[in-house]
Amino acid sequence: MVSRPVTRDDRPGPTPDARRRGRRARRWVIALIVLVLLLVGADFGAAAYAEHMISQKARTQLQLSDDPSVTIHGFPFLTQALGGDYSHISVSAAGVPVAGKLQDVAVNAELENVTAPLSDLANGNTKAITIGELTGSVTIKAADLARLAPLDKIKDLRIEPSTTEYVENGDAGQSEPTPTPTKTTEGQPDQDESRTGVRISGHLQFAGKDLEIFCFAMIEADAAKGTINFVPKRLQFGNNQETTVVPAAVQKALMPNFNASISTKDLPLSVTPTGVQVQSGSVTIRGKATNVSFADLSK
Repeated sequence: MVSRPVTRDDRPGPTPDARRRGRRARRWVIALIVLVLLLVGADFGAAAYAEHMISQKARTQLQLSDDPSVTIHGFPFLTQALGGDYSHISVSAAGVPVAGKLQDVAVNAELENVTAPLSDLANGNTKAITIGELTGSVTIKAADLARLAPLDKIKDLRIEPSTTEYVENGDAGQSEPTPTPTKTTEGQPDQDESRTGVRISGHLQFAGKDLEIFCFAMIEADAAKGTINFVPKRLQFGNNQETTVVPAAVQKALMPNFNASISTKDLPLSVTPTGVQVQSGSVTIRGKATNVSFADLSK
C-alpha cells in the first residue's frame, strides 16, 4: 500500500461551532473598538463644550470683543467634569482693555487645581469657580504705557531692553550692549527676575525746546505693594547714532517724567508680581496667586 502526504485539502476543517465562535470574537473586538472611539469622541466633545463655556465666561470677565483661547489639559476629561475638579487649564487673550487707559493688553494664565462644578459652569455662576494656583503674565505694549502718567508726557515713547550694568554704569559715548543668551541660558525658558533694565526714549518739551531723551531705568517688581515701578537712573540727549549726557540740573527736572508705577490690582489677573521682562516695544509682568475666584480675575 502506497501512502501519500497529507495536503491542506485533507486536513479537517473547523467545525461550525468554532467558526461561529471566531465570528463572535471578531464582532466583540470590533464593537469594543467602536465603543472606545465613541467614548473618546464623547470625551473630546465634552471637553470642547467646557472650553467653550469657560471661554465665554472669561470673555465676559475680561470685557473682550472675542472669546479667548482656552485649553483643558488631562485625559479623560469626563472624569474631571463629573467631579468638578480640573488639574490644569490654560487661558490666553489679546487686546484686553484695562481701566479705560490700556487698550491692547495680552494675558496668559495657567490655572491649576480648578474647582468648577458643571452645573455652575453651565449656569454662568463664576463665583463658584475657584483656582487653587494661578501663574500668569500680562504684556503691556509701549503704546499703552504712553497712556499712563507721567509717561503720557513723552511723545513717541519707545521701549527697549537694556542690561542692568549699562543702566547703572553706562557713560557718554559708550555703546549700549545688547543682552545676549549665554551657554547656560540659551534655549532655556526665561527666568523671572524681580528687576531688569530698560531704555525708554521719546520727545519731551523743556525750556521751549523739543528734546529727544533716552532714559535708562530699572523696572522693579514690588511684591509687598503689588506694584511694578520704573526707577530712572540717568538721561541722555540724542538719537540712536549719537548721544550726550544730560546736565545734572536738567536731569533733575526731567527725571520725574519717567518715574512711573503700575499697580497689578488695576490689571487682569489677581496676582502678586514676581518678575518683569522687557521686550522690544513691550513690558511683561509675571505673577502668581493662590485660592482665587474666577470672578475676580478682572478686578
